[in-house]
Amino acid sequence: MYYTREYLNRAHREIDTIFRVLFPEHGMAVREEQIMLCHKMLDNLLGRNIALCDAGVGIGKTYAYLVACVLMRKYSLLAEGCSPYEQRPVVISTSSIALQKAILTEYIPFLSRILQENGTIQAPIKAVIRKGKEHFVCDERLEHRIVAIEEKNKNALQKEALLSLKEHYDMDEVSNLSGFDRRMVSVPKFCSGDCPKRGSCRYQQYLERSRDHEMFIQICNHNYLLADGYHRLQDYRPLLKDYRALIVDEAHKLPDAAKQMFGKSLCYDDIREICFYLGNEYQGPEIRKLSGTIRMVLDIIGENHRTRYGIKEEFHMTEECAMYLYEGIQTMNKIIEKLEKKIPKWIRNKLEETKSVLECFFHQDKKYVLHLKQDHDHRIILCASSRRIPQYLDQMLWSRGMGAILTSGTLKTGQGFSHIRKMTGLQRVRRVREYVADSPFEYQKNCLLYLPKNLKTCRRESQEEAEMIAGHIHSLICSTYGHTLVLFTSYHLMGNVYQMLRDEIPFPMIEVWRHSPEEITRFKQMDNAVLFAAGSCWEGVDFPGDMVSSLIIVKLPFAVPDPISEAQKKEYASLKDYIQAVIVPDMQKKLRQGFGRALRTETDTCVVSILDERAGEGGRYHEEVMCALPSCKMAKDTGRIDNNEDILRISPKRVFQNKKLQ
Repeated sequence: MYYTREYLNRAHREIDTIFRVLFPEHGMAVREEQIMLCHKMLDNLLGRNIALCDAGVGIGKTYAYLVACVLMRKYSLLAEGCSPYEQRPVVISTSSIALQKAILTEYIPFLSRILQENGTIQAPIKAVIRKGKEHFVCDERLEHRIVAIEEKNKNALQKEALLSLKEHYDMDEVSNLSGFDRRMVSVPKFCSGDCPKRGSCRYQQYLERSRDHEMFIQICNHNYLLADGYHRLQDYRPLLKDYRALIVDEAHKLPDAAKQMFGKSLCYDDIREICFYLGNEYQGPEIRKLSGTIRMVLDIIGENHRTRYGIKEEFHMTEECAMYLYEGIQTMNKIIEKLEKKIPKWIRNKLEETKSVLECFFHQDKKYVLHLKQDHDHRIILCASSRRIPQYLDQMLWSRGMGAILTSGTLKTGQGFSHIRKMTGLQRVRRVREYVADSPFEYQKNCLLYLPKNLKTCRRESQEEAEMIAGHIHSLICSTYGHTLVLFTSYHLMGNVYQMLRDEIPFPMIEVWRHSPEEITRFKQMDNAVLFAAGSCWEGVDFPGDMVSSLIIVKLPFAVPDPISEAQKKEYASLKDYIQAVIVPDMQKKLRQGFGRALRTETDTCVVSILDERAGEGGRYHEEVMCALPSCKMAKDTGRIDNNEDILRISPKRVFQNKKLQ
């Protein structure tokens, strides 16, 4: 693509005008790092390069890439005219539903309005969220489902949620909808051409709007992006409208999405679902034969891998496993052959997928890491994780030659981007550019890093370890008068420490287990509470102001060894090489995510404590920890925390003194 120097200069001048004039007129601060990032993003989009942009907390990377996309389209059309390629939309892929909604309902409307008022663009920026059929209501199936429950004594909240689908065709917008109702009213995998509601179908209308030639931005999650890429690679119909540029926000999650997309699994619920659909389409002994055989395969594999300590995750072939896997494959072949012309294509595909998992385990396919998991009822799940994730990402995304931006606050680990490049298939791609935009927050002024010097080395998960950690946490909570977030890497340790402290601390204490947004909301509504959390709370949760004036990271977030990591280890010459190339960068990424909960605005202050002896001065991973985190003031004892008026000037103490203990 050819751009005159005049057009390039005009585009970059408009970036400065937007961020230095228009945004401040609407109450937004000027951030030099954000402006620089937008300039770099625009250059790479116009040059069809791939940019890895590590954007620190508070940069405002979303507006940076949105402005870059708008100006890319504007000046591409000026340079090339109304060519079909230049009129193609942009795809923005994210990991979280919350960010997708924010982009659609907050960021884009705001940007569109001020750019139209200024005359930078002439028409509103149109955007749509794209996702799978299972998220949307089939009007025909909804009507039948409502009739079916009219005379039944159904849960009131669930019934109200079901009826509200008359107004909301996107089921993600409705609370209290039961999983069964969701399955019964969702758009089927294949819509009938003679459906009586096809002309007025809200899902079909949604698809028509998403295909509108004026629709500039398609927003989706990483799984949908990869599913579209797979469709294109296999010459199937694409899920997304052809696009000319790609933005991958929360890009550190892309490899995990690819692992989920290109792995295989088989569990009891899969068999139940297949038999349910087969029962609707075809009645016969094949259903009982299928169900019984596959369940027996899973049971036998489970029995062969159980130990006194639980399940052995790495799959090992035994003579008994081989015999039952072979029988399962033969049963699947007979059923598929007998029913091939009697069942819909999508049910046949389900049967083929089931057979492929059995074949993968029977032949011990080297393209996959074979391992076992357990569901919530402790039943076996067969899992096959692909070893070719980087190659798939390269084939589906990067080899297409379009401009792309991969951005996140944790792309860079240690001294560079080598780890994320390897994980995303960009290791050998020449058109990759790397940028670091440091956070505008004044960490030296507003953040104190506390690495205790008197931590004992204890046996992992022992009572002694829990007591030692509980003592340090008690001291820190009292030093900051509550206002504390405690991040754990182990739910077991979290539960033990919580029980030790629940009656010892004069502040409200909340414990968050898996999927507990209500507890997080309750913590935010309190003045000086303490939140014990693990799992997803390490990232994506916002605690602005003095809500969190003390962040305690109990242990360095090293990944728990599993069969996939054991397989990765064999690719390296030594254990030391593997630790430095994979284990440490993963830890640094997770540590930066957790550390990011500390400061969320320019005026926040926080004490960040790491209660892991390996992080302290002289510890095994001290240098790696210091390399991962921004430069902060340091403390080695709680006396420094109590007396540091600079750090505590948002005064959780004064807040505490003016309020009674809750």
